[in-house]
Amino acid sequence: MTDHEQRTIEVRGSIRADDDGKGTVRMESLHDTDPDDLWSALTEAPRLARWIADVEGDLRVGGSISASFTSGWQGMGRVEICEPPRRLVVTLAPGTADETSIEAVLSPEALGTRLVVEERGIPVPEIALHGAGWQTHIEHLGTHLDGDERGDWRVRWLELASAYEDSTRALG
Repeated sequence: MTDHEQRTIEVRGSIRADDDGKGTVRMESLHDTDPDDLWSALTEAPRLARWIADVEGDLRVGGSISASFTSGWQGMGRVEICEPPRRLVVTLAPGTADETSIEAVLSPEALGTRLVVEERGIPVPEIALHGAGWQTHIEHLGTHLDGDERGDWRVRWLELASAYEDSTRALG
């Protein structure tokens, strides 16, 4: 991805308000790699650190993890579901008012592997910021898979935030 492409303000994800008063961010992307390589980028601590977060702990079902995201969020998590190389579900801040659930689903396709990531349980007033954050993370994942260094997370997030705010206003 070139600097010009990364600077384009295009909302690639979707956001929605759910019936429980919380919100969901959904990102869908196609990566030119096989499911095993993409799974590795989503589940191995050294690779996670290159695009989204420093993660330590017990990376198996029921295991507790500690994460420090490039976004600045730090906290605990728990691995809920781990079905290599197809599906991963992690709860962040389990048992707190800030608890959210992140699900990643991988599907092989003719041109690579499709990744769908959803974060659920987000307070609606914060959903635009999460949308911009997830798009930035997914762009950085693509950069990592291409063998390049990620850009400045905060710069790209700020560029995308206003576009996601526009999407939030459409929620009513």
